[in-house]
Amino acid sequence: MSGRDLLPAGYGDLLEQVKAEVRTSRVRAVRAANTELVGLYWRLGRLILDRQQVDGWGSKVIERLASDLRAEFPGMRGLSRSNLFYMRSFAGAWAQEAIVQQAVGRLPWGHVTVLLDKLDDDAERDWYAAAAVEHGWSRAVLAHQIASGLQQRSGAAPSNFTGRLPAVDSDLAQQMLRDPYVFDFLDLSERVGERELEAALMDRLQAFLLELGHGFAFVGRQWHFEVDGDDFYIDLLFFNWVQSRFVVVELKTGKFAPEYAGQLGFYVAWVEDNLRRADQHAETVGILLCGDRNDRVVRYSLAGATAPMAVAGYDALPPAVRDVVPSTDELADALADAPDPASGPTARDGQLEP
Repeated sequence: MSGRDLLPAGYGDLLEQVKAEVRTSRVRAVRAANTELVGLYWRLGRLILDRQQVDGWGSKVIERLASDLRAEFPGMRGLSRSNLFYMRSFAGAWAQEAIVQQAVGRLPWGHVTVLLDKLDDDAERDWYAAAAVEHGWSRAVLAHQIASGLQQRSGAAPSNFTGRLPAVDSDLAQQMLRDPYVFDFLDLSERVGERELEAALMDRLQAFLLELGHGFAFVGRQWHFEVDGDDFYIDLLFFNWVQSRFVVVELKTGKFAPEYAGQLGFYVAWVEDNLRRADQHAETVGILLCGDRNDRVVRYSLAGATAPMAVAGYDALPPAVRDVVPSTDELADALADAPDPASGPTARDGQLEP
């Protein structure tokens, strides 16, 4: 008989409890070490900043300081010239109290450098720092959310939530929205059909869920249901486990039309009656993603809808490309200024063109 066979009853439970305690302590130790490291970097940055302000020291002094520190602490990482400059910027951007009381003090140092590199506004830095802590973003995800302008897009989509949901619930649902949604992870041409867009989003489901926001879980694509023998298909169905609600997403690559609100409202009503458990789930909401919209048409359409819905745009171009591609209005202006081909050749830069 082996020693394992002689173990007393309840040993398995004890082992699991001990392992859980060890894991929890290790996590606390890592967090404590990170907090101390961030605090150290702030204090070093403050020393450098104060001395530069008093004595007017330049960058060459920081270079020498980095060299001397590496010689004194050869096994310690993070004492490079560039990191000392980050420490100085860190001390200039946040007060010591903020490091203790605000989210930035709970972020890894790499996240702090992203905030310093990408943002100049104090309020924006604090917003993204808090979001990164709340949602556990990696450094790469934080950089992506900043590049895509998440703060400006959050909660910006027009909706009828205020009039269709209880006050607290409508605020939560509104926070779940983006406008526009940025699908720059897709490799799509400008002329793309709705099914192509849907297929591409499913191929990159992880990135799509990240863009939708925190807490989204995928339920189904082309979710089929019947009503008295008639077949219907919901483009995309999600469940947000943070808010405990179903979210119906419909995709339209063209311009918003009022009948789209009726279609989406019908789908939301069906999910309410057939999937939602009223004692467990918050009310179902619908999000219509469209390529373009007239906001007044959207407002009138949502005012007449009984289901809680929102209408948001989407952008499939990367930010760097969006900056150089002309907008629809700019293209229209350029076409309006262009010469009429039927009027014959025109002169440009001294040359005749047909």
